[in-house]
Amino acid sequence: METQLNSEPAKKEIKLDHKEAKYATGRRKKSIARVWLRKGSGNININGKKMIDYFVKLNLQTAICRPFAVVKWENEFDVKCSVKGGGLSGQAGAIILGISRALVEFEPNLKSALKKGLISYSCTLNDGLNIKLLFPVV
Repeated sequence: METQLNSEPAKKEIKLDHKEAKYATGRRKKSIARVWLRKGSGNININGKKMIDYFVKLNLQTAICRPFAVVKWENEFDVKCSVKGGGLSGQAGAIILGISRALVEFEPNLKSALKKGLISYSCTLNDGLNIKLLFPVV
């Protein structure tokens, strides 16, 4: 009886034409993200994996999509990025900055909107903290 070896399915390599894509680098804490952005259908790939598989936590997924939501361009760009170093939160922050910089490469007028939208988003993360002072302020 013959046995057939199950060969693993070949991984589909996501190729970006660098002539059409815009490149940007984002850094946060110890993480560095290299981001390529081009017109497409909204696919986000990180280190060869889909975003949903790489970042399991929903808050990191929504944070990565935040630059597109700020400029109201959801599902209009394909993103391919390579990120290394740090933890998942730092990597997500580096990707956010890289996507924002690449969007500014496409449309320079978006810089103020991205700055305003992303800064206000990051400030709301600490609003729920109740900080008590050890010493009274005189």
